[in-house]
Amino acid sequence: MSSKEAARCVGRDVCVSDPEPFKIVKNFKRPGKAFTAGKYKGRGTFEEDDKKGAYAAAGVGYACAEWGLYEAEAKGPSASAGAGLSLGSGARAMARAELASASASAGPLKAKVGLALDTGAGIGPRGLEVMFLGTGATIGPTTTISLFGNTVSLELW
Repeated sequence: MSSKEAARCVGRDVCVSDPEPFKIVKNFKRPGKAFTAGKYKGRGTFEEDDKKGAYAAAGVGYACAEWGLYEAEAKGPSASAGAGLSLGSGARAMARAELASASASAGPLKAKVGLALDTGAGIGPRGLEVMFLGTGATIGPTTTISLFGNTVSLELW
């Protein structure tokens, strides 16, 4: 994976995400793939389906594996910021600084461990999200609790 592609993955994640029912249907038969990147940096905009956003991201060390409904990701030190708008996830603006993190998801369940200082807010069909220095919550169909970048999330619909 190129530096630019890794920055796009990290930056897009700060901006928008798919609601869980769409993600389950879309990813149910997703073939397995894995990719890594050493140093990465980039900035840009994206427009796909009903999503639009702008981001900037830089970091050292990124690895991701996907297969069907399962995903795993690990990141070294990184910083990213972005803003996005989507029919599925609403409006979101977030800045993220991470020392390191590892995350895994299986369908609607997600967990992340690491040290991060996410700061920002979002509002939309997924609920209301407020984060300050890595601590916060999302209340709504997606329920998330975060403490300094350690996160547990359940997406009901």
